Amino acid sequence: AAMEASIFEPRLGRFLSKNLVGVPLPVNADIPAVDAVWVDELDEVASPIGGKGVGEIGVVGVAPAVANAVFHATGLRIRELPILPEKLLAEE
Repeated sequence: AAMEASIFEPRLGRFLSKNLVGVPLPVNADIPAVDAVWVDELDEVASPIGGKGVGEIGVVGVAPAVANAVFHATGLRIRELPILPEKLLAEE
């Protein structure tokens, strides 16, 4: 979520970037270690096999966390994604 950018054309009121072609994909070096935790509790109400989905709820806080990390490191508050070096240099 922190690597893609959308290009918006305000005069046309539409996005110019129509797909994710050209978006850099994270590789293993970009992704921190993941600790999978299993909960041994069957919940037949959640699904027939007892599984519970998390969906995208886990990534909701990523962009604000990155923005706050940039703020604490640089003192610059960026409120627009993606956070690029050019934006940081423009704010100085």
